[in-house]
Amino acid sequence: MGCDIVTVSTDTQFVHLAWKKSEKELANVRYPMAADPTGTVSRMFGVYDDATGLALRGVFIVNPEGTLLNAEINFYNLGRNIDELLRKFKANIYMSRKTNEVCPSKWKDEGDKTLVNPGAKMVGKVHEALQV
Repeated sequence: MGCDIVTVSTDTQFVHLAWKKSEKELANVRYPMAADPTGTVSRMFGVYDDATGLALRGVFIVNPEGTLLNAEINFYNLGRNIDELLRKFKANIYMSRKTNEVCPSKWKDEGDKTLVNPGAKMVGKVHEALQV
């Protein structure tokens, strides 16, 4: 899809290797699993918990220019939804080309209904705008 994926956790590279070897859900993972045992990267993204030495579960979409386009931070025990992450990723790609449009929460792919030229006149009328 034209992106780089990197996972980062406060675990060491040895823990990542053990997880990859023993956890069947990770069998087909082809992206780097970066180790951040000192919490440097986790602190940069605001997910490091000094009390536990762990990082909250964060997902960040950053464009090639280094601009943060999307951030989602969950508590330790809440997994991420890959379908929703892909939706947000595709929406950000779409919106970078269609800067006068907004992708509503149910937008999934190019061709789905968007809001064109949203503004003050659309307040309270989003439902109607999506029905046209």
